[in-house]
Amino acid sequence: MLRLSEKRTRTLLYQGLLIAFILMFFYIACVNVNNNLAAAGIHIDYGFLFSESGFDVNESLIEYSSESSYIRALFVGFLNTILLSFVCIVGATLLGVAFGVLRASQNWLGSSISFLYIELMRNLPKLLILLTLYILSINSLPHVREAYQFFGVFHLSNRALYFPTLIWQEHMITVFLTCVAALIVVYIYRRYVNHFKDKTGQDLPFLWPSFLFVGFVFFLVSMILGVNYSFDFPALQGFNFAGGGEVSVQFFVLAFTLSIYHGGQIAELVRGGIQSISKGQEEAARAIGLSYLQTMRLVVLPQALRVIIPPIGNQYLNITKNTSIGLAVGFSDLVSVMNTSINQTFRPIELMSVSTLIYLAICLVVSVLINAYNNHTRLEKA
Repeated sequence: MLRLSEKRTRTLLYQGLLIAFILMFFYIACVNVNNNLAAAGIHIDYGFLFSESGFDVNESLIEYSSESSYIRALFVGFLNTILLSFVCIVGATLLGVAFGVLRASQNWLGSSISFLYIELMRNLPKLLILLTLYILSINSLPHVREAYQFFGVFHLSNRALYFPTLIWQEHMITVFLTCVAALIVVYIYRRYVNHFKDKTGQDLPFLWPSFLFVGFVFFLVSMILGVNYSFDFPALQGFNFAGGGEVSVQFFVLAFTLSIYHGGQIAELVRGGIQSISKGQEEAARAIGLSYLQTMRLVVLPQALRVIIPPIGNQYLNITKNTSIGLAVGFSDLVSVMNTSINQTFRPIELMSVSTLIYLAICLVVSVLINAYNNHTRLEKA
């Protein structure tokens, strides 16, 4: 029998009351919003998402036209947001680790340069950096007809970078899946190499056998299936290039801005993680003949990861959400597509709710992956 005098009973009662209060609050809020919308003659309806959008986007990873639906337009913005987030996370991580290691080093010049970079990125608004770089890019790069050429196949203008693309043919998916299977075999071999070294102390060759194996599988399967690889090259036609692929200047500027901005934040986290490791660890590594870079890679950074990963996860979430500043330079991310759709349909509630759920799903996936890696690297309690 539950008694109020027991601590466990009181705890369950308080938690139940809190949950009931939260549910009641949301219920009252939803009823209030619904009544106000009904009084204003506004009815929530998501059916318009499957009607023709009537507008174009400047960059799309899938086929899209003004005749496509609003839901497809939002999917285009979702894919652009995912791609930009991934590129920025990789770029910010590489910059953050490099400058963080420099900041923690005893090299005066490297530490000073890293300090200047970190403080600059921490104390400037990212939107200001974005607009400055975008204006400089637009004004300094040539027009399409006078685009810079690299190796005769790459073209750079103030509109985009144009590059050759592989023409997809039959059986290419089979080649791709076979190469993925070969990479899985390489991963298994890598684990065996590490296990063999732990048992015997001897190194087995890894890099060149792996490259030879994957390359052999690729060429063998391509030859058996008769796959001929050809490329579609961009060519100037009228006022723009036709054929090949392109990456807009907006994407480049956004990726560079968010990478250097959040790279400064991550660099400070890396510095803190490195300095949290006992100096004796580094001194012992140097005493057995390891260089500074080997000491960082093999001794210090693996231990510092346990301190660095949780706050870096917050930076990754911030990067994902900060891609929305692409609206300022006309990049077709999720927020930009949502904003254009609202202007055409006058359906802000529906479109904002869909966009909110999409961002929430992306951030939850990122958070789950970071937490899983954090659990993998943390020390088990005795």
